[in-house]
Amino acid sequence: MSAAPLSNVVGLHRGGRARALDVVSWVVLVIVTILFLLPFYLMIRNGLSTTQSLTSPDWSFFPTHPQWRNFTDLFHSPDIPMLSSLKNSAIIAVFSTLGTLLICSLAGYALARIPNRAATPIFYGVIATLMIPGAVTFVPSFIIVSSLGWVSDYRGLIIPGLFSGFTVFLFRQYFLAFPRELEEAARVDGLGHWRTFWRIVIPNSGAFIAAIAVITFIGSWNAFLWPLVVAQDQSAWTVQVTLSTFITAQTVNLPQLFCAAIISILPLILVFVFLQRYLVQGVAQTGIK
Repeated sequence: MSAAPLSNVVGLHRGGRARALDVVSWVVLVIVTILFLLPFYLMIRNGLSTTQSLTSPDWSFFPTHPQWRNFTDLFHSPDIPMLSSLKNSAIIAVFSTLGTLLICSLAGYALARIPNRAATPIFYGVIATLMIPGAVTFVPSFIIVSSLGWVSDYRGLIIPGLFSGFTVFLFRQYFLAFPRELEEAARVDGLGHWRTFWRIVIPNSGAFIAAIAVITFIGSWNAFLWPLVVAQDQSAWTVQVTLSTFITAQTVNLPQLFCAAIISILPLILVFVFLQRYLVQGVAQTGIK
């Protein structure tokens, strides 16, 4: 057999194998996508159903008569403070995100760029806080918040969670890789560390800051245990605490529970959709694989 026909056979074999791998990849991708979208489908289907259809043994792919009034009834129910809990969650998540970004970015920049013999011990101390279980600091934190009179108060829900050792670590790793040439140019213009940080470093770190903001916002919005203990008054409940009241009630309104779940995840979906590329790009810029 000549060399040319043999190479053609090898090429066809490789091309067929590549197409087979593409087909397998697409099949796996479709299966994974369906698995990820299944919970969203169930929430929408069950939220638009009636209690009788949900408890019926007969399964239907989608309600014949969607009950859109389940959403309006959710906000008009006197026993469920849905609107106020959404407001509380939004306020807590936004201010927690802004405060965490401010404190942790300053700490990370100081540890990465300001020469000080105490920088390394302080950094090791920050890393050591990651090894302390949250259950160990939960009770002391609540005692401090209670003694300050911050129970059922925004201050008690926001301030204790502003510092994050892991976020400081991420900012430090990012600032270590930040181009020194930009900072040196700022020093030549007479800028100190403070003005260099705000005028040069922060404007050129938008993608990374957006990624940290998304992660922090999602974590604050989904927080449950701390708001459950601190927000003892109904007016201070967050969305997650309100959702838990459906399960602990004597009679569970299943359609409204699923409607509340849909509403509670909508802000997270919007944040993720609009800032998804910053999330991927920012995490990649930390150098962590």
